[in-house]
Amino acid sequence: MVKISKIYTRSGDDGQTGLVGGSRISKDSLKIQTVGDMDELNCWIGAVRAEAERHNIPALTDKLGIVQNDLFDIGAELATPAGQDTAGLPLIPADRESSMEAWIDELVAGLPELRSFILPGGSELLARLHLARAVCRRAERNLVALASKEEVRRAVTIYLNRLSDLLFAMARYESARSGIKEYLWKPGG
Repeated sequence: MVKISKIYTRSGDDGQTGLVGGSRISKDSLKIQTVGDMDELNCWIGAVRAEAERHNIPALTDKLGIVQNDLFDIGAELATPAGQDTAGLPLIPADRESSMEAWIDELVAGLPELRSFILPGGSELLARLHLARAVCRRAERNLVALASKEEVRRAVTIYLNRLSDLLFAMARYESARSGIKEYLWKPGG
């Protein structure tokens, strides 16, 4: 269990931050940028979840709660120095991708086939889902860049790729559930 006794420590005032185990690293490093991406993505997932809870949509809120915890686990894993043992850290299960694929299949079952890209919007919840999806894609790009410099567990890169798919599927599901027409891209206007 994590214990946070003080909000401020002053230890980051010099532009450095701590990694798991206590070593220090520059706040502008790709590693910390990627950890920050997980935090930002988790915030957007929280905004989506709050809106889904407001509309009482357990098909979304239950899954999003799992995702938020997974993202914290991923952040802790990524905040571990390269080569350091992650034993004792909470890691996302290696089979989480299978669960996510089942969720996606469940959400899109019976939806009409897509014939164009979907433009974000339609409702507050739909817009938040698409924004979270776009933030997830950016986080994935930075994770891939980090993986080119140090070892990143494959389950983590797969997770982010599947998460953007899940958020897209959730948007399609919510559009159908709420009766809000999907805005489709019309090339050339």
